[in-house]
Amino acid sequence: MRAPAVFGLMLAAAVIMTTLTSLYRGTEDDLPDPGTPAVAVMPSVEAAPRVVHAEAAVAIPVEGVRAWDLVDGWSQSRAQERLHRALDIAAPVGTPVIAAMDGRIEKLLASDRGGHTIYQRSTDGRLMLYYAHLQGYRRGLAEGDRVRRGQVLATVGASGNADPAFPHLHFQMLKTTPDADWNAGEPVNPYPLLAGRTRARQ
Repeated sequence: MRAPAVFGLMLAAAVIMTTLTSLYRGTEDDLPDPGTPAVAVMPSVEAAPRVVHAEAAVAIPVEGVRAWDLVDGWSQSRAQERLHRALDIAAPVGTPVIAAMDGRIEKLLASDRGGHTIYQRSTDGRLMLYYAHLQGYRRGLAEGDRVRRGQVLATVGASGNADPAFPHLHFQMLKTTPDADWNAGEPVNPYPLLAGRTRARQ
C-alpha cells in the first residue's frame, strides 16, 4: 500500500478516535456522582422560560433514602375522612433527618398529631417545609436558625399519632408567601420532586 494511502487511513482513524473519546467524556460527565445524595430539581413557578436556581434544589430529607425507595402516598384516605397531603418516608428510628433545601427554621412544635415537628421556610419564602413524627431535634437547633440543604435537623421517630411499628418522616411542602404565618399555605405533592419525576426546563 502506498504511503499516502496509509497516511490517509491513519488520519481517518485518529479523527474517529477523537470523536468517540469526546462523546464518551460528555456522557461520563452527564452521569451523577454516585457519592452525592439524590437530589431532584423543583421547577420554578414563574412563567416560561423557567430557570433553576441553587435554592430550588430539593434533597430527599432522610439520610440514606434514594428516589426509588419512595412511595407516593399523596391523597390517601386517613382517619376522620382526611386526605394525606404529604409523603411518608419510612426509616429506622434515629435515622438522621436533613434539611431538604436551604432556608430558616420558623417553628419547633410538639403536637398531639405531629409529635415533634419542624417548620422550615425556604430561602425565597415561597415554600414551607414540614417535618413531623420526629424522635428529637439536633442539639442546639432553634427557631430563627439558618440551615443549608443536607444539614442534619433531627432524627426519624414515631412521635405524635404515628404507629410505633412504622417509624417514618411525615414530610409536607406548602406553597406560601414570605409574609405568611408559619402554619399557612397550600400543600403541594413533594413526591414528583423527590423522585425525579419532575424536571425543570432550562
